[in-house]
Amino acid sequence: MPEIPDLEVIRRFLNERLLGKEITRAAELRPAMVRSLAGEDFAADVIGRRFGTLTRRGKMLTLPLEPGRLLVVHPMLTGAFQYCDPTAKVAKRAFFYLGGEGFDLRYIDEKQMGLVYYVRPEQLSLVPRYDDQGPDALDAGLTYEQLVARLKPYQGEIKGILTRGEFIAGIGNAYVDEILWEARVSPFKRRKALTEDDLRSIHAAIPKVLNEAIDVLRERMVPDIHVKVRDFLKVHRKGGEPCPRCGHPISELTPNQRITSYCRHCQPGSLLKN
Repeated sequence: MPEIPDLEVIRRFLNERLLGKEITRAAELRPAMVRSLAGEDFAADVIGRRFGTLTRRGKMLTLPLEPGRLLVVHPMLTGAFQYCDPTAKVAKRAFFYLGGEGFDLRYIDEKQMGLVYYVRPEQLSLVPRYDDQGPDALDAGLTYEQLVARLKPYQGEIKGILTRGEFIAGIGNAYVDEILWEARVSPFKRRKALTEDDLRSIHAAIPKVLNEAIDVLRERMVPDIHVKVRDFLKVHRKGGEPCPRCGHPISELTPNQRITSYCRHCQPGSLLKN
C-alpha cells in the first residue's frame, strides 16, 4: 500500500513535471474505474484542461485539472501512477491515462482496489473518507499534547490505532512497524499501557521515520514512480533477519491477516496482556 513516503515522492515528482501542462489526449482503458461525480464523461471532459499543483492528504492524492475539476486518487493496496513517454508499452493492468506533449500519466492497479473520483471542487466532500481523516502524520502542527489527546478515545493496540486514518492520516502497515521499532514500543501494547516515555518516543519517531524514508525514495523511485521500494526498511518484512539495532532476530507475525514485524528484544511486551 502506498503510504506517505511513497505518495510524497510521487507528488513532488509530478509537480515538477506536470504543472501547467495541457491534456491533449485521454482514455479510460477499463471503464468504470473512474467514478465521475461531475456528471461528465471523464476521458472527453479532461481534454484541454491543465494540471494544477498536486496535493496530498493522508493516503490520497488530488490532481487539479484546471479549470474546475479535481481527480482524487486513493490508491489503496495496489494502485500506482506511471509517468512515461507516450510510446512506452501500456501495462495490461492500466485503467486510464492522461497525455500531453511528450508525456503520459497512467494509472495502474494490479487488483483494481484503488478508488478514483473525478469531481468539481465543491464536490470534494462527497469523496468517501476524504473528510473523515485525522491530521496528516507529517503535519508540523501535530504536537505531542494533541497526539495524546487524540489517543484518549481509543482502547486497542497501538499499531492498530496508528494505522486508523481517522486518528492520524497517512500511516499504513509497513511504516507503522518502522515507527514503533524506532520508538522501541511493542506493536501489541495497548493504549492504556503506554507510558509518557512511550508516547513521546512515538511522537518523535513519526516524522523522523517518514522523512528519512522520503529521502531514500527520492533516490530510489524516481523516475519509476510506479515501482514500490521497501527493501531499505529496517524491520518490516524482515522476519528472521538480525535487528539492525541489537542483532536479535526480527519476529514476524500475521495477526488479523496482516504482517507485523518487530524486535522482541528492542520492543518488549506480551502478546496477551500489556
